Order: sequence, then C-alpha cells, then structure tokens
Amino acid sequence: MTKFEELFAAYPFTLTDDEVKQKTAEILSRHYDENNNREVWIQCLSQIDLTTLNGDDTTEKVATMARKVNQFEAAFPGLKNVAAMCVYPALVETAKANLTAPIGIAAVAGGFPASQTFIEVKVAEAALAVQAGATEIDIVLSVGKFLEGRYEEVADEISEIKAAIRGARLKVILETGALKTAANIWRAAVLAMAAGADFIKTSTGKINVNATPEATFVMCSAIKAWYEQTGEKICYKPAGGVSTTDEAVQHFTLVRHLLGDEWLNNSSFRFGASRLANNLLTSIQGEETKYF
Repeated sequence: MTKFEELFAAYPFTLTDDEVKQKTAEILSRHYDENNNREVWIQCLSQIDLTTLNGDDTTEKVATMARKVNQFEAAFPGLKNVAAMCVYPALVETAKANLTAPIGIAAVAGGFPASQTFIEVKVAEAALAVQAGATEIDIVLSVGKFLEGRYEEVADEISEIKAAIRGARLKVILETGALKTAANIWRAAVLAMAAGADFIKTSTGKINVNATPEATFVMCSAIKAWYEQTGEKICYKPAGGVSTTDEAVQHFTLVRHLLGDEWLNNSSFRFGASRLANNLLTSIQGEETKYF
C-alpha cells in the first residue's frame, strides 16, 4: 500500500454524489433562515478577498481598489473592512504601495488558473510574489496529474511551493468543478491538507462550474475529519460564482453547521469574490450600493 493509499484509507469517504446533495439540502433547509440576517451579511463582508483577476487589469485599477479599501471604514462607519485584496503577481507591488488599511495581500501564483507549467516556474512565481509583498498565495492543484493518480507529484508541488513562500499563508485551489465527483473533491482536499495547505479553496472562477454548496459540504467535512484526527485547523475559502448575498449565506450556513463558530472569522473563512462586496453592502444598507 502506498503512502497515499494509506492516507485516503485513514480519511475514508463513503457518500455518493446524490447523498451529498441530499445532506447539503437538508442543512440549508433547516439552518439557512437563521443565518440570513444583517449581522451575518456584515460578517460575510469582512471575510471577502476583494479580487481582480482579469487580463486587462492595470496598475491604476489595483491602486484605485486599494484606495477604496483604505477609505472603507470612513465611508461605512461601524462596518468591518474586507479581509484581503487578491491580485495577479505582477500587481502585488502596486497593491502594497497603495494599501494602508491593515488587511492581507493575496496573489494567485503557480501557473494560475490551469497550473499547467513547470514546477520551477510555479515555485519561482510564488516566491517572487511574496518578495513583492504578498502575505498569502493562492495556487491551483495540478488537476490533470491528480486525475491520473499521480498523487505524490501533486503533493510534492504543494509542499515545494509552501517551503518557498516561507511565512506567507498558502491557499490550495482544488478546482472542484473539474474534479466533478464528491469522492475526488474529498481526496484532493485530504491530499492538499497533508501537503501543507493552510486553506483549501474551491475554484478559480475561470471554468463553468465553480463553488457549489455541495463542494462546501464535502470540503468542510474533510476539514472537520482532519481536525478531529490531527488537531490542525485548516481554513476554508469558497470562490468563483459566489456573488450574491443568498449564495454567501448558503456557504456561511454550511461552514457554521459543519465546522462551528470557531471558523467564523476572516482568518479561518474567506470568500473569493469581486461582485459579492457590493451586493452584501446593498443588503446591509437596504439600498443599492456600488462602492467597490
């Protein structure tokens, strides 16, 4: 038995996709309404990685975003700021130069969004992003290698990048829409946690299927199993397709039910989003608000 067969045997997953769908729907049916309120909307806003990951991103666009973040608490007294800004590696320096608010700077790296490049490039890009000022690095699991069963290569990539970024926090994107099945998502989550992920994250937002409630159910269940066996608290980030208040509350409800209130803070639970911030502000303010 290989070490990865042993790893997966230590964290068995027995649910079918239909059972995952049913259990997810049951949790939301019972608990969604108790979380759909202004207090939770404010909490969700504070857990956002305010993100711009477009081919036409410019230094001025990122600088403007940073200035908006800096001015947020003055513009909305009593509300908590977002948790971090997330940008491409080449724009980390711009974010750092313009950001005065005490929030994180996240950078996608490692051949984002497909992770189809050389490991040497992945490691160098992640390390350079940290050198430029990133405090968090978001990488994509090598999905193709994972689906081929090349688990050791996938894990080694994660571990090498983790070592290269030193004290920065590492988020590993599973690209759950490409993994397709709940069993694959579970195994990818367990592998990423074993390889050194500080966060596991659903999606890049660059394919058709992104963060779903079912993916959150599976990944948070894996985090819970890992925590129960190791005592290590791995963090969680749904991203891609989480743009409305309703969608945010769904994921919040699942995290609260499966992991508990200990995870309900912007150190342990994030949303990867661009449109979500304004939609949450609109819900909180009770009128259409387009700040970011």
